[in-house]
Amino acid sequence: MVFGWGKKKQDQIPVEDIPKDKKISLSNVPQIVTELTQLRESQAISEIKILRKNTSPLIDELTNIGQMLEKDNLSVDDIDKHLAIIVVRGKKQVIDIIKKGVTKIPEISSIDDAQKLDSTLNQILKKVGDVLGRQTRVIHIFAKKYAAQLKNNLEVMNKNHSEIHQILNNFEKTQSSSNQIHSLLEQIKTLQETRIKNEKKIRETKDNTNSLEEKISSIENSIKEIKSSENYKKYLELKKSLNDFSKQRLKIKNEIDAQFTKISRPLSRYEYASSLDKDQQSILSQLNADPFKILLPKNKDSIIVILENVRKAVSSESISVKDVGKTLSLITETEEALDVFLKQVDEYHKKYESLEGDLKSLKPKDLVSFEQDLEKNISSKEDALHRLKTAEIDIKEIDAKIPQIIRQIEEKLKQFSSARYIIDPS
Repeated sequence: MVFGWGKKKQDQIPVEDIPKDKKISLSNVPQIVTELTQLRESQAISEIKILRKNTSPLIDELTNIGQMLEKDNLSVDDIDKHLAIIVVRGKKQVIDIIKKGVTKIPEISSIDDAQKLDSTLNQILKKVGDVLGRQTRVIHIFAKKYAAQLKNNLEVMNKNHSEIHQILNNFEKTQSSSNQIHSLLEQIKTLQETRIKNEKKIRETKDNTNSLEEKISSIENSIKEIKSSENYKKYLELKKSLNDFSKQRLKIKNEIDAQFTKISRPLSRYEYASSLDKDQQSILSQLNADPFKILLPKNKDSIIVILENVRKAVSSESISVKDVGKTLSLITETEEALDVFLKQVDEYHKKYESLEGDLKSLKPKDLVSFEQDLEKNISSKEDALHRLKTAEIDIKEIDAKIPQIIRQIEEKLKQFSSARYIIDPS
């Protein structure tokens, strides 16, 4: 036979009244939650005090049973000595546990006290239950008169402890719901504050956008005024002329490149074999790379020196070419064309610089500044419109989220009261 006590019967759940609707404002929720939580706490403490009061005599009774058991020799003199040893040892274990494990239970004035009571009873029941479970045969066979007392005592203690534990669990759920509601209220508060900030941002952004639109309109009018002036028309015509004239450069350059390509082989070989000074070496390198850029009057003498040196190198066969005579003839041809090239290049540069100077003098001084300001203000307006749209989307999301949170709070409040709370968010 196993020593133990019966299972607690399932409590009958009372049928609650049909929930009554109560309309409250969102601002009243914290106070209602606090009051209901305090009420549940007070009820829990009151109920546990009663259970504690009913349990305290059982603790004393359990201690008395241990004292009586200690004085009772259980008639071990009349049984087999080996069996007597087992009985005495079992009896001693039960008495030791009752003496050490069965302690006074704390008075109740708060939930913390109730939790200590719950823990203390749990330890007492576990220790006593374990030792009685191990010594069940000894108690039921050799200490029958104590077995019934212990069983009845522990059944009631266990029932009281289960009720205390259940009350604490229920209050813990209440406390958890209370904390969750406060957390949800904080979420709403944060969302409302964010909404106010977004509304302010929208007002400021709209004012800023209107200001930017006025600036843009003013700048566009200024640009339009500049571009409709006769001076600007002359500027565009001259700019077109300059662009057309720039095409002359390519024509002259192609003619020069074609001529110098004829002697490119000896020129390039001379570049690696020559011992010219730094300036002439630079001119020689440019003649091989892009002769147009170096064909300037100031460089004429150096170019002739280079070409004559190339002629001598070809004549002396220091530079190897397929046809010496033809190469010398092409060098002569290049020298004879040099003056024409120099004149073309010089006239091109002078004309280009003259047109460019005239263009600069006609260029509207404020146009570039206006165009830069226009671009900057348009960009600022686009950024402002983006911020405006983002703020409006955030407000829509907040307006959709707050009612969802309020519904969660209403559901949580049902756990506090039989009344059904309907929250007005305003």
